[in-house]
Amino acid sequence: MLKAQAQALIACSPNQAFAFIAVGFAYNYPRWSPEVQSMVAVSDGPLKVGWVGRQVRVDKGRRTESEFRVVTFDAERQIVFEGLDDPFRIVYRFEQVETKTRVTFVFELKRLSPGLRPFTGMIRRVVQDGAEHMMVRLKAMIETEIAPVAD
Repeated sequence: MLKAQAQALIACSPNQAFAFIAVGFAYNYPRWSPEVQSMVAVSDGPLKVGWVGRQVRVDKGRRTESEFRVVTFDAERQIVFEGLDDPFRIVYRFEQVETKTRVTFVFELKRLSPGLRPFTGMIRRVVQDGAEHMMVRLKAMIETEIAPVAD
């Protein structure tokens, strides 16, 4: 399994961070993850368990399409997505730290295709680097677009 994790301490409440990510997901996700070229809600309505989305990504020149489903939706605490056609899992966790929120992002790829296995180390570094940069963008967006909580 290939796994990457990154965190950001964001100057807002867990409710605000969760709303930015969950409520505005279809619109905001491509903004904080610019590798996402297209994001379409397959399901109608807001994010909830069972909601399905379809994305087109271009990572380091490699184009992929995938569908994913929300498997956990615990308001202000955690959202978990799982790939329907690819073996991936994405987790966003929200934890209050004084007047701020620690958002933890976890990406897990359960297996690589046989042709990519020789490049596991390189892929792991690229995925970890991508996770860290994505969290920097997410933090900046939330803190710019949402009024920060006073310390």
